[in-house]
Amino acid sequence: MSKRIVIVGGVAGGATAAAHARRLSEQSEIIVFERGPHVSFANCGLPYFIGGEIPDKEDLLVQTPESLRARFNLDVRVMSEVMSIDPVSQEVEIYNHETGKLYREKYDDLILSPGASPLKPPIPGIDQSGHFVVRSVPDVEALSAWIKEHSCQNAVVIGGGFIGLEMVEQLHRLGLHISLVEALSQVMSPLDPEMAAWLHQELRNHNVDLFFNNPVSHFDKPMPGKAKASVVHLKNGVSLNADLVILGLGVKPETSLAEKAGLEIGSRGGIRVDDRFQTSKPHIWAIGDAVEVKDFTTGEWTLIPLAGPANRQGRIVAENVFDANLSYAGTLGTSILRCFGVAAGCTGANEKTLSRASMEHQAIHLHPPAHASYYPEAERIALKILFHPESGKLLGAQAVGKDGVDKRIDVLATAIKAGMTVHDLEDLELAYAPPFGSAKDPVNLAGMVAQHVVHHDVGVAHWHEIDSLDYSQSYLLDVRDEDEFVDGAIPGANNIPLSELRDRKSELPRDKELVVYCQSGQRSYFACRYLSQEGFRVRNLSGAYLTWKMAKHCFD
Repeated sequence: MSKRIVIVGGVAGGATAAAHARRLSEQSEIIVFERGPHVSFANCGLPYFIGGEIPDKEDLLVQTPESLRARFNLDVRVMSEVMSIDPVSQEVEIYNHETGKLYREKYDDLILSPGASPLKPPIPGIDQSGHFVVRSVPDVEALSAWIKEHSCQNAVVIGGGFIGLEMVEQLHRLGLHISLVEALSQVMSPLDPEMAAWLHQELRNHNVDLFFNNPVSHFDKPMPGKAKASVVHLKNGVSLNADLVILGLGVKPETSLAEKAGLEIGSRGGIRVDDRFQTSKPHIWAIGDAVEVKDFTTGEWTLIPLAGPANRQGRIVAENVFDANLSYAGTLGTSILRCFGVAAGCTGANEKTLSRASMEHQAIHLHPPAHASYYPEAERIALKILFHPESGKLLGAQAVGKDGVDKRIDVLATAIKAGMTVHDLEDLELAYAPPFGSAKDPVNLAGMVAQHVVHHDVGVAHWHEIDSLDYSQSYLLDVRDEDEFVDGAIPGANNIPLSELRDRKSELPRDKELVVYCQSGQRSYFACRYLSQEGFRVRNLSGAYLTWKMAKHCFD
């Protein structure tokens, strides 16, 4: 089948769609328009170029117009911006930024992959020299030049999402002092707060100044000798001198072209497509950061600007242009971030999303070692699993740690996509050798812990419930050893080490509910099983002292 296919935008979605369309039809004419100078570049690698981990700018260029023509016979036109679409005549109007020429091209099928643009809210003074977004190769070239030219020492990063945290890390590598400003109470909103707290600790360990719940009110012009970019004024009155400012405030879908063409825009502000990526107009398709997709877990429309989903969408839409009937099941939002010495990953829905969607769920926390505890450098992972409290169906997972986070999140993402339950996790057969894991992998352990909840083997208490305990009705029991208790404990707790519990059970009140904790949750589970068989009402504090301490330390 021969078609004339026009693709607006390159990078992950558009370039993938073009290459796959060529593999499906050698006879078709495929034209890719890209308004910038680079059609296919590693957007996710931009921060690492700033910090020097990616030393050569050319390493960021995945493909060039010349390589795409040579390999796939694609007509790639950079610096060419599509200005309008006529769905009736099936034509697009293009402006060539190099020649100034305005011309039209016809299409049989049009694929929109315009991406997303950085958010720049109307904060007074936001548009001035020394303020940068990180979205393209020219962006990072300009930023690198500014840092060198002005011998920058102090940076203010606004926004604690992926780009914000990656830029904090990379600017720190260059020796700059960093202030991170976030309007919310935490970094990385895909993580629930007690999981984001581990990142807060890591940032503070690297002398990053954190300003939460504190949006920018305005920017002033730089002060000679104090600030080379601007003075950043926060809502609470704090002023920060900045030699450079990174605007990492998130992105918004590029929909202006689609809106002018009369395409339907969804409630979240993205182009509305069906599960085949067909828009509301015939012969026009859309993929990538500009479209709304269905959340795989909740079924709600959402915006998930990630490279992995955009690549898969590019393949699907190319197939469907040639009359296939492939559908997209939705996006899990599986992602991972490195923040200095730790990694943070997540997949599926977080607890905030499940609560907002009124989806019944339960959560458990655990802190298993990334590999066999007797093998050197066994670091703990903070792991959170979300699941349906009756069926045990997996709904989401989050993990933070120095080692092994990526493979656990990948396993759990696969399990969620396969519709698995916590019961299935226990039975997974995963690779084991002491340097890589344990005979009971953290994923297996997560399934076991969650099963205890589903089977009502033990009640669960959560870190955020501790402050509201009524001690006339509840008794907080710490079953760690005495030296651990002395080093730090939850206020109001009573210490009876697990090894002494059978001999000292008479000290425990039978007219109160016992909320039991240890360091990570295992010993307190043992205690709960024993005490429940002795007739006590008990709940185990999920994630135990480690989760409580981290959350309280970073949010109080």
